[in-house]
Parts: sequence; structure tokens; C-alpha cells
Amino acid sequence: MRSSSLFILLFAVGFLIETGCAALRKKPKTTTTTEAKGNSTSMAFRKSITAYAEKQVGTPYKYAGKTPATGFDCSGFTFFVFKKFNIEVSPASKEQARTGKQISLDKVQPGDLVFFGKTSAKIDHVSMVVKRNKEGIFCVHSTSSRGVIVENVSVSSYWKPRILFARDVISH
Repeated sequence: MRSSSLFILLFAVGFLIETGCAALRKKPKTTTTTEAKGNSTSMAFRKSITAYAEKQVGTPYKYAGKTPATGFDCSGFTFFVFKKFNIEVSPASKEQARTGKQISLDKVQPGDLVFFGKTSAKIDHVSMVVKRNKEGIFCVHSTSSRGVIVENVSVSSYWKPRILFARDVISH
């Protein structure tokens, strides 16, 4: 009887190892919204944000403007775009510069914000990254002289010397 009990026990252990015992399996990790935005699906989400932002190209500049009907200032523009995607940011660039997580300029992704000024204590402007490649960082932003445009801020004689830092407000 002993050998048959041992055989049954070994068979049961082997079966559980072979098929995988549900009790021994790790539970799948649940993904939070923030984590989902941080994975590869995030790029599609980020691109949908920037595509929406680019639809606003041509909208005129308006100081303190926050809608396409009235026009945008720089932070009103980013506020408007993020609001459409349920991402809360202040309509003030100074506050946007404190939101999310600071990231290096060589790691910016579509939807990240780039801040400009003479010092980080005085933020003068904010733009949204559309793409980053070997040619530079292309941003969509509302400028006082041209309204909402897309341009390579990395080569602009006006914007390049004013770049301060970037922030990720999407996957923070």
C-alpha cells in the first residue's frame, strides 16, 4: 500500500507541475490608468493628444485665451488640449511647470511639455512636443506673433536659447 500511496502522491505532484496549479500561479498584475499610459499603448494615446493639438494650428493668439473660439495663449492652449483628454493642468504656465515629472530633453515624447524663459524662476512660455527625432524637438504652441503653429524649437534662433526644461504630465 505504501508504494501505491507514494505513486499517487508523485503522480499528483507531477500533474500539478505539468499543468500548473492555479493556486501556485502568480495573480496577473492589474494595471492602473497611469501605468497604462506609461506602456506601449501610451504612444497611441500621446499621438491622439498631439493630433488633436495640431488640429488647432492656425487658431489666433489671444492673451489668456483658452478656447479656439476666442484664441489661445500658450498655457491656455495646452490647458485646452489636455482637458479634452481628462488630464488636469492649470491654465497658467507657471503652474504647469510644476505639474507631472521633469524629464530630460533627449527623452521627450509626444505630449510632453517644454518650458521656456530666461530662468526657471520665470517661465515665459510653454509648448507641447509633437515629435523628437535627429533633427530636433518639434512642438505645437500658441505664439503671440503667429498663433498656433508647429515648429522645431531646437533650431529656432528665438526659442532654442530660451529652452529651460521639459515635463511629462501624461504618465506621471
